[in-house]
Amino acid sequence: MTNKYFDLIDQTFYFPQEGFDLEDGYLVFNEIPLIHLIRKYGTPLKLTYLPKIGSQIKKARNLFTRAMRSLGYAGKYHYCYCTKSCHFSYVLQEVVDHDAQLETSSAFDIDLIMRLYAQKKIDKDIIIICNGFKTKGYLEKIVALINDGFHNVIPVCDNMEEIDYYEKHVKGECNVGIRVATEEEPNFEFYTSRLGIRASDVARFYREKIAGKPKFKLRLLHFFVDTGIRDTLYYWGELKKAIKLYCELKKESEDLHGINIGGG
Repeated sequence: MTNKYFDLIDQTFYFPQEGFDLEDGYLVFNEIPLIHLIRKYGTPLKLTYLPKIGSQIKKARNLFTRAMRSLGYAGKYHYCYCTKSCHFSYVLQEVVDHDAQLETSSAFDIDLIMRLYAQKKIDKDIIIICNGFKTKGYLEKIVALINDGFHNVIPVCDNMEEIDYYEKHVKGECNVGIRVATEEEPNFEFYTSRLGIRASDVARFYREKIAGKPKFKLRLLHFFVDTGIRDTLYYWGELKKAIKLYCELKKESEDLHGINIGGG
């Protein structure tokens, strides 16, 4: 018996998947014959189907809406698109057309924000969560956004020293978040718990650096699980710990009103 690559694919994946079909032996994607694109651009070929972006945003909102209604939860869900996922203008345009908020990870992402604003695609009311390691250039651009009147910018502190830069350079009030360090899934190949502030240090960090200072308002806790939302004991354990910490900190900070879930 000869094992072919086709046999492996045929046994591993359901085909055709949603959106795909075959016509006269050629692959069709959402009624678009891909053979014409392949003949023009060659292979491998990567394409972006813009309607899928909106449908995924709606799917996420619907899932959270149904869950919150079933529990009688009166809070709000904000979908934040992480700009590092794709920087192409047509993708970002589709995202903001569906009233999504934005999440940045680098200084380059701030340039994208400013370009969207210059093109009148967004206004200064949009929520912008600034995550990731903050280089000097990234810090400077975050502060520039805040000082320019983007009043819903929330830089998420990755370490205890980061907030000192905002205290020195932000002219008015400054919203902040705290990244809580989480433990990796057993046997996870990357070590990421060094990123963020240990849960045991979060309360002390808040009391020493944020509480009682008119400049700062603690708006959210951020926790990151690289595997994304998965139905595992590990994931739900990390989420439970994050929510418990949120509840404890909420008793001290009336401005705290959000949990930002990252990863995946």
